[in-house]
Amino acid sequence: MKILGLSGSPREDGNTVILLKEVFKGAEEEGAETELYSVAGKNLQPCRGCMTCQETGKCTINDDVSKLFEKMLKADGIVFGVPVYFYNMTSQLKIIMDRSFSLNTPERSLANKVGGAVSAAGSFGMGNALKDIYFYMVTRQIIPANYVAAYGGPKGAVKEMEKCMQAADMLGRQMARIIKQGFKYPADIPRSSFAYGTHTL
Repeated sequence: MKILGLSGSPREDGNTVILLKEVFKGAEEEGAETELYSVAGKNLQPCRGCMTCQETGKCTINDDVSKLFEKMLKADGIVFGVPVYFYNMTSQLKIIMDRSFSLNTPERSLANKVGGAVSAAGSFGMGNALKDIYFYMVTRQIIPANYVAAYGGPKGAVKEMEKCMQAADMLGRQMARIIKQGFKYPADIPRSSFAYGTHTL
């Protein structure tokens, strides 16, 4: 059982990473192996909209996102961590979500992995970031666990937020236990990245 912590923060050791490491403590107590992946310093190119991935199941861009996808595919659970700098998630995490449009074949999919989220913010926008992460999980058929929201302020401030750190530990335990349950989406219900509205007959 492996849980990947994906830090969408350009900082290597800020509040987001502190929260992810606390999630790991709880998960490890439940028997999980954990790994942290930080986007800091990585080469992350945006989606080009070429749609080639819908035929091949793989993105044509050769950068660090492609390497990250292999880790995501091997993980049983993924904790998405993100700070809020300007009213929503960071551009780095959004690039990863956009590019994961390529992970949409039976052999290469995020379906049935367990997902959680942690977010740190100083002011407005955390609700937007968490909402978008959980909508993303549903469309990818990731089984959602809980989230941790911290209005942490300065770097390292979340360490002093006792209830927040306890919640992060509990999130790790929850994710590990859900993974052990082995829940799965019905195989005959397809994943969808599209909204159905006025353009649909």
